[in-house]
Amino acid sequence: MRARMNLVKVAATFITLLTLLVLAPVSDRSLAQESESQAPPGAPKLDAGSWTLIDADTGLYLAGKDPDKRVAIASTTKIMVALVALDEGVNLDEQATVSEDAASYAGSIYSNIGLYPYDRVSVRDLLTATLVPSGTDAVYALTEHLGDGSVDEFVARMNDKAKELGLENTRFENPAGIDARGNYSSANDLAKITKEAMKYPEFREIVSRPEATISTQDREIDVVNTNLLVVPNSGYDYGPATGVKTGTSAQAGLCLVASAQSDDESYIAVVLDAAGDLQRFEAATTALEYGFGEYEREPLVERGDSYAKLDLPYRRGETVKLVADRDVSALAGPGLEVERRATNEEAPPSAKTKRELGTVAVSVEGRNVGSSPLVVEKGYEAASLWQKVTYWAGGLKRWVLSR
Repeated sequence: MRARMNLVKVAATFITLLTLLVLAPVSDRSLAQESESQAPPGAPKLDAGSWTLIDADTGLYLAGKDPDKRVAIASTTKIMVALVALDEGVNLDEQATVSEDAASYAGSIYSNIGLYPYDRVSVRDLLTATLVPSGTDAVYALTEHLGDGSVDEFVARMNDKAKELGLENTRFENPAGIDARGNYSSANDLAKITKEAMKYPEFREIVSRPEATISTQDREIDVVNTNLLVVPNSGYDYGPATGVKTGTSAQAGLCLVASAQSDDESYIAVVLDAAGDLQRFEAATTALEYGFGEYEREPLVERGDSYAKLDLPYRRGETVKLVADRDVSALAGPGLEVERRATNEEAPPSAKTKRELGTVAVSVEGRNVGSSPLVVEKGYEAASLWQKVTYWAGGLKRWVLSR
């Protein structure tokens, strides 16, 4: 198995070099929307054209460089193919027939798994072949099948999905990420697409596979994941890694979308136009390690802490505390602004301990992350007649003295 993996790595490197030589390395800078680097102090500096790190649960942006710049994205495009297919509830066990056109991509320039015309392959296996070894022949067979015979029809649905997600720096022209003026995205948009795709257990299972076997009607094809972060003994395997997808082309350079989870923390890192083939894995690992090292989920509101005081009716100077009834935990760390906002009712004549009289809401970077009821810390009785008389008398006295 290790010999096969080494052979695949050598072949992948050869294909990468061949791609960069055959497809003239002319970068279409008209796609770029330059933006300032955005990272809190202490964030890593990655050797890549652009990159981003987000919290996979909330989508919070944590660090990056030119995260909204429009660039070519190569085969990371295929993540959107998977998202649209799963969003539409595709039957993964359905059989598809590989067309001559789709099989024509099984050449020396594009990554492929060697499909033949008229091969019969399940949608599940085509999706696996699209994501694990990045088969261009597989993604064309898949999108042609799901587009009722039209790849362009499926690509139109990919663009519809981009609009639905509010992605302002993304457009697709083909399903494989083959360099084209109309096929681009940004690090932040790719992270958002991946966050949505990771909601599907089928996607998570596929992109975390070190290897897979694709079955046709008459043969089996063994494939290895091009994302070395999830391949044991690859030299770049990363324990917390859970996916996701590589991409390589002349215009996009060397790209990687990576995800990782440890305990209750999970992150997505996108590295575009990395300095080299292996450097993209190093850069993604550095970004993910920064997330695990600098950020953590912690109680931003703690049960029992006071967030408001109420003046007791008819008792001057006497108050009752309103305390949080439960913890509110969320990601905290460098550059994340936390706001706690308490609202409460006026104190009723009497209240028992734990009566709910308000709410404390928590937001991080302007996004609501949760809330807790505010409850009376210690109950109190209604004011007695003597307390009311004393209260009124005191008020009358102050009124007279102020005249």
